[in-house]
Amino acid sequence: MVKISVIIPLYNKEKHIKETLDSLCNQTVTDFEAIVVDDG
Repeated sequence: MVKISVIIPLYNKEKHIKETLDSLCNQTVTDFEAIVVDDG
């Protein structure tokens, strides 16, 4: 079971999503889910 959910609202920032997800993947916690909400 996933213990951490990270919600990323995204509105006109498509250029930054790769950097955001890379940063998230480089965290020490590895048991998480990422939820990207377009037009958030």
